[in-house]
Amino acid sequence: MVGAFVPVCVQCGTRSNPCRCKVVGSTLGFVAFAAAAVVEWPVGALVYLFRHMKGRRIMAHPATVVYPSVSNAIPI
Repeated sequence: MVGAFVPVCVQCGTRSNPCRCKVVGSTLGFVAFAAAAVVEWPVGALVYLFRHMKGRRIMAHPATVVYPSVSNAIPI
């Protein structure tokens, strides 16, 4: 039997909602991070061969821009 793996991320201690825990925003942020990383990390590695700093910025983009913007957009 093969089951589907669904990532569930829980972030506690936030002040964005009364419960102080986020599940939906963190989980969707992780899924968006993984989707962006699948595309941007190989491209960043290729660019890194010629332009080191530009390649590093491309590879860091999912962690520094995609995950925080998606996670912070959904307060629950």
